[in-house]
Amino acid sequence: MSAHPIGSATLSFGLVSVPVKMFSTGEPSAAISFNMLHGKDGSRLKQQYICSKDGEIVEREETVKGYKLTDGRYVTFTKEELKKLEEPKGTGAIEIAEFVPAPQIARVYVEKSYFLGPDKGGERAYRLLAEALKQTDRAAVGQYAARGKQYLVSVRPEANGLVMEQLHYGDEVRSIAEVPIPKIEVKKPELQMAVQLVEQTSSDAFQPAKYEDNVRKRILEQIERKVQGEEITEEPTEAPKTKIIDLMEALKASLKAKGTAGERKPARRVEKKPAAKAAPVAKRKVGGARG
Repeated sequence: MSAHPIGSATLSFGLVSVPVKMFSTGEPSAAISFNMLHGKDGSRLKQQYICSKDGEIVEREETVKGYKLTDGRYVTFTKEELKKLEEPKGTGAIEIAEFVPAPQIARVYVEKSYFLGPDKGGERAYRLLAEALKQTDRAAVGQYAARGKQYLVSVRPEANGLVMEQLHYGDEVRSIAEVPIPKIEVKKPELQMAVQLVEQTSSDAFQPAKYEDNVRKRILEQIERKVQGEEITEEPTEAPKTKIIDLMEALKASLKAKGTAGERKPARRVEKKPAAKAAPVAKRKVGGARG
């Protein structure tokens, strides 16, 4: 079944314009949610706004939106003023500013992705851009305005098409240098054993279809039990595993456990090319807000 577009845009680089359609790259499982009910009669409860100063109930039509200043005060805005703040409205233009080596866009920058497909009249330019990016191993970087916000995006080739990735801005991403990681000497025998464990548990390809959300599945099964008038049962508690303090012993035990599960053919080792030097990750600015 063909995917349905969720929007359209015009991708431009230089004097070339490519009309495109945007498609969702995935559909997350619907969240299992529970509504708040009145325990007395089972009626659904409604949310209300309560004034923090005098405790009065405030109706929605009496509310205004405000922006909190650093000194704790609020500056309020009318609906008309809020509309003006969102201007200029999204033009549907994906404006490419530059082309960078694709490996330099670190994965921590990627927030979400969209498939791009050619719109009417843009098939030739679309294929041309996809092939050019593929041959140069580069990604296009630019900006896209929509819903009162300007997004940083990258466009890269995927199979015979294009993927647009919505990126975090530099001040939205932390550096791993901020994470306290003590310097520990890696012992050669332990490293050799760890590499052996990795190779023994390796696969030649990533197969997401092998994995399933067992927690969600169990909750739905228990809800069905409740619907059928049966009691909710507790998840069986897994027997506590033997704690192995010594790292080498833990590695040996892991290898032994894998071996008893069935002999696996060692995964073929792939020689990796030296990775391009990644762009430095900027620290998050504190207390600021981007308009």
